[in-house]
Amino acid sequence: MCSDYPKPSCTCTWRERYALPPPRRWPTCTVGTPHGPFHGLGEFVHAYERARDLIGSLDDLHRIGRELVEDAAAQGVVWSEVYLIPPSYSGRLGPAEGVLEAVLDGMRAGTTENSAAGVIVGINRGLPMAAAEESLELALAYRDAGVVGLGLAGDEANHPPEHFTDLFRRARTAGLLAVPHGGEGAGAASVRACAETLGAHRISHGVRAVEDPRLLRELAEKGVCLDVCPTSNVVLQVSPSLAEHPLPAIMAEGVPVTLSSDCPLFCGTTVVEEYQRVHEWLSLDARALADLAETSLRFSACPAPRRTAALARLADWRQGHGGDASWPGRGPVSGVLEQ
Repeated sequence: MCSDYPKPSCTCTWRERYALPPPRRWPTCTVGTPHGPFHGLGEFVHAYERARDLIGSLDDLHRIGRELVEDAAAQGVVWSEVYLIPPSYSGRLGPAEGVLEAVLDGMRAGTTENSAAGVIVGINRGLPMAAAEESLELALAYRDAGVVGLGLAGDEANHPPEHFTDLFRRARTAGLLAVPHGGEGAGAASVRACAETLGAHRISHGVRAVEDPRLLRELAEKGVCLDVCPTSNVVLQVSPSLAEHPLPAIMAEGVPVTLSSDCPLFCGTTVVEEYQRVHEWLSLDARALADLAETSLRFSACPAPRRTAALARLADWRQGHGGDASWPGRGPVSGVLEQ
């Protein structure tokens, strides 16, 4: 999962253009260290909002959308899903429809034969319910124009999934993926509610499901996928270090898992670097990495022809690297980008 954050170079340009005060130095995660630069989700959300304030026009959003796909292609990521919450911008950048269209147009401009993207329209739990309804209506209106799912982000503890049951039911009925956040800022009960109450196809993060072994078994049985972001979990102190991350325990129970970068601007990582980090710090071999990549494609909204071609490439890659314990380099993967 990754957000449509600007690159660090863009933040400097836009800060000067719009005469904004300088933000604190953008942090990056030092791999394997016990703590990231954020002391809890609240501090991260504040930095997130400061970054969002640097986006001053629809042209800026168009650029972010285009560069996300271009950068993904350079990494070998064949399909990305970008988390975007249009109502977060609509007050100062015009109607939410224009915000969404700017990102979609940018992503189309960056699309190539090797890489493309779709949007997961997110609901901010902390905004009024009218904004949540607006996100759903946008997702429904643009489901044939680049929107692939409905998401849910923000304060899990004070805004539980049960508040949004009907919205996700309507999204699923329309054929959209249900991709809420859960098990990051709250525990296993939040993951369970996302799966059972919202009918989640995938759950962003979800790592605190490891606190409930029965839940892990149920996720595996139901085929609910977790979009896991190891570096982000260290940065936000969900996990004390990469070496102690619960990813292997989750995978051992048969839960479908993907690797995602969450917020590259703050976490200092990419989707491909996440693969390398779990190989180095969690000793996942080439076979396990290939399984993660295959899951990322099968549980995504990647168009069938692109998915089929990527899976064929991945099968070839497996033949060449299946027994290799060293870092095998990159194969075709899918990733989720979060806004």
